This record gives sequence, structure tokens and C-alpha cells, in this order.
Amino acid sequence: MNAHDTLDDWAPPDERINDLMILGLLVVDAVLLAILELVFVTFMIGAYPVPISALVALVTTPWLIRRAGELSEGTLGASGPILAWAVTICVLGLLGPGGDVMLPGTWPALLLVIAGLVPGAYVLGRVIKEKQG
Repeated sequence: MNAHDTLDDWAPPDERINDLMILGLLVVDAVLLAILELVFVTFMIGAYPVPISALVALVTTPWLIRRAGELSEGTLGASGPILAWAVTICVLGLLGPGGDVMLPGTWPALLLVIAGLVPGAYVLGRVIKEKQG
């Protein structure tokens, strides 16, 4: 907008572009949540492990997929958050930064993977079914 334009001349961007930008942000959110969940997978209170990461994944992953399904026209956009989450968990969890393993072979780590993938896959299946008619 330059000095000669008025607010009446300004048109809002296409709604589809907004949806794609929000969809991209949902994928980035999935990556950031996966990193955060990996950081807290070994969280303990005293001698007892607390699966806070699994609880976060259980709530956020299906929500991200549902929201992506509402914004995308096809199923690929709806599957973006779960794919980004799974790739981040695999790459950072198993290969880790500097060769460190951030996803240890413990039950809270297994619970994190299950809590992120199973409800996410269920919601993705429902989104695909809704889009098919």
C-alpha cells in the first residue's frame, strides 16, 4: 500500500492463501510439539517417570490433524501434521543432535509414540472419510 492508496482500495488476500499459511503453521507446530515432547519424555518426579509428553501428544496431534483437515481441500494437507510429527520424532528421537538418542527404550517413550500416532491416525482416517463423502 503506498501513500496514494486508500483503505477502500486495499483488498484482503485470498482466503485460500490464508488457509495455506495456517496449514503451514500447523505443520510447524507439529514439529515444535514433537521436539518439546522429546525433551520431556524422560521427565521424572523423584524416582517415578511421568509421561507428560504422551499426554501432550494425545491431545495436540489429533487436534492439529482435525484443523488441517478443515483447512485443506485434499487429504495430503490433512496428513501434513502427523507426517511432520512422525518424521521429527524418528529423526531427532533416534538419530538425535550430535548422535544423542532422545527417544530412549523406556515405556514413556513407547507411550509417546503410541499416543501421538494412534489417535492421530484415527482422526486422519475420519478426515479422509469425511472428504470422500
